This record gives sequence, structure tokens and C-alpha cells, in this order.
Amino acid sequence: MSDAEWKYEFNEIPKTQEESFKQLFTGYDEGLVRSEPGGFVMTPTYGRNAEKIYRMKPRSDDVWLVTFPKCGTNWTCELLWLLQNNCDFESARKTGLINRAPFLEMPYLSSQMQAMKSMVMNVDKVEQLPSPRVIRPHLPFYLLPPQLLDTAKVVYVARNPKDVIVSYYFHHKLIKLHGYTGTMEEFAQFFMDDEVAYAPFFPHVLEAWSKRHHPNMHFMFYEDMKRDLRGEILKVAAFLGKSLTDEQLEKLAEHLHFDNFQKNESVNNESGKKTGAMNQDGHFIRKGKTGDWKNHFSPELNERIDKWIERNLAGTDLTFITELEHQD
Repeated sequence: MSDAEWKYEFNEIPKTQEESFKQLFTGYDEGLVRSEPGGFVMTPTYGRNAEKIYRMKPRSDDVWLVTFPKCGTNWTCELLWLLQNNCDFESARKTGLINRAPFLEMPYLSSQMQAMKSMVMNVDKVEQLPSPRVIRPHLPFYLLPPQLLDTAKVVYVARNPKDVIVSYYFHHKLIKLHGYTGTMEEFAQFFMDDEVAYAPFFPHVLEAWSKRHHPNMHFMFYEDMKRDLRGEILKVAAFLGKSLTDEQLEKLAEHLHFDNFQKNESVNNESGKKTGAMNQDGHFIRKGKTGDWKNHFSPELNERIDKWIERNLAGTDLTFITELEHQD
């Protein structure tokens, strides 16, 4: 267990207690909470359990994938698991990714999830997993174990915020935990106002960006995976100290090609519709296209988002690509 001091409190966000908010986010019976310090927004159940994750002990042979939601987490996670497990495609197809590479805070997203102890991979179960582990939280670095980066390998994937907003909107419509019933325009404003789970977006990415030169850190962009999947596979393999044969590289690229990935039942989470966790309309693995935001933003909304991005990146050297001429 980490002996670092736990200094975070999670306080109610008054607006999320209002009936008008709960009618738009029908899954948030208790509203949302915000961390002090840090301003991280999450469900109250997570807030009550956050210290458990903070006090986990990373292992030297772990690979942790850290992302803001809807930044290519499952896609990259499948790559990491296969690299760590000698490209064992047969095992990957037989066992769901959720069981092979635990979504760390998933059991603590709601009281219902926490009650499903036999079905979800809580911290105690993750600590008992055999090495090498691939672990994927969406949490910002400051809420992860303090010794993580000095102990384990960490991959961080960033995606341009315009496509994140679109993808996260459809995610909120699909997942009953969120149960979002409002419009894209309303959601975009909630996102920019840091009033959705996992907000704020920019501090999450910028904290990781500031750590990108650490020898145990590999910072990558979703758009680069869309532009040159093979090249990004080779970079990640080199970071993990893995060498690939030409045949393995070819199979990995084919396995991860978005059209194939979308149909892969071990990663696409379509089973959530059978368990009742997801609505029937929509898909967890949706389009995956860079620039899809152009199909959803009005000129006025796009201008507002541009100004929000500009404000938040002022004084930094981080830039995002929001459109690609060619992509897989």
C-alpha cells in the first residue's frame, strides 16, 4: 500500500443535485462530486472509494493505459494486451477485454456496480491478478498511485477534444449509468463547463503531457494511430521492449483495423445490451473517425469550442489535429 498522504475530498456539485440536471442525466441519482484539490468530477460512489485506487501498489512489469474517456482506450488496450501476451490472438478472442485488462474504477462508478462484487474486477481482485497486468484507468495522474510512473510502464493516449465531445455525447446516450437525454449542444456546454464525469478535459491531458519525457511514459495521439497504425504499433512495441516479426505486425494491424475491431465481440462491449447496462440504440465502438465533429457541430457551437480550446491551450506547447486527409 502506498504511504503517501491522502489529501482529497469530494464535495457535491450543487447544480447536479437540481431536478433539471437529473432529468438530463437520468442515471445520476446522487448527482456528481468534485475533488478538492484538483477539481476532478466523478460520481459520489467513486469519491467514497478513490483512496483505494490511490493506495494500490503498481508492479514493475505492469503496463497501465491512462486516457480520458473516448480517446481510443479499448483500441490501444487490445494492442497493449497482445504485445504483453506474445500476440496470443486466440486467447484474446475467447476472453473479453474487460476481463483481460481491468477498467480500474469501473466497480466504483455507482452503488449498483459496487454491489456486483462477483462480476466486477475491484481493486482487491486486480491486486490478485497474475503478472504481467494491463490496467486501464480513466483517472488523472494525481488520483493514481503516486509511485506509478517510477514503477511501471505507462501509455497515455490523447485525442482532439472536438471528436472527444462527440464520442462522449453518444457514450452518455448509450450507457444507462449516465442516461443522457439532452442535445449535443447542451452536452458540449456541460463538457466545457466541467459538469460531466471525468472532467475537466484539459488538465487531464496537460498533466500527462508534462510527464511525457519520463522514461516509463509513452505519450501518443489517437490521430497518429488513425494515420499510421503500423508505425504506432512499432513505437509502442519498442517502448515495451517487444520485437515483432513481420507476420505478427501484419496480424496485429489487421486485428486492430477499425472495421475488424468494431465487429470483434471480445472488445466491442455489445454484451452490455444483454446485461441491461446499455441502451439498444447505438454502439460502444462507434465510428472512430477523426473529424466526425464536422457532422454534428453548428458553426456557432464550433466557434465556441474553438475559443474554449484556445483559452485552455494558451501558454502550452500542446496542439491537436482535428482533421485528417487520409485515415484507416
